Amino acid sequence: QVQLIESGGGLVQAGGSLRLLCAASGRAFSSMSMGWFRQAPGKEREFVAVINWSGGPTDYADSAKGRFTIARDNAKNMMWLQMNSLKADDTAVYYCAASYGLRPRNSNAYDYWGRGTQVTVSS
Repeated sequence: QVQLIESGGGLVQAGGSLRLLCAASGRAFSSMSMGWFRQAPGKEREFVAVINWSGGPTDYADSAKGRFTIARDNAKNMMWLQMNSLKADDTAVYYCAASYGLRPRNSNAYDYWGRGTQVTVSS
């Protein structure tokens, strides 16, 4: 069993930065791929980024490439998403999730989810 709690969301102006944190409990964390997803009002949940269990290989949605960085610290059971050059289109609730799969992009492959943190980017 893994429990995930997100933090770090908030209101930021376009062009600004935020760092989202995901704190995990449970021994399985260090053996699981960790991902970030987001859901804007009226839209489906979409993949943002994922990192494999060791903190090595990563994968990003095209919308996140070059602006967002995903990283993790297994010793601290933490994962984060550094978001730079934020745009109004990045406004959404951001969720962290854990998967036993190999860096999946599909939300159905994730076994555990946090409750989300709101990110609002003003233009």
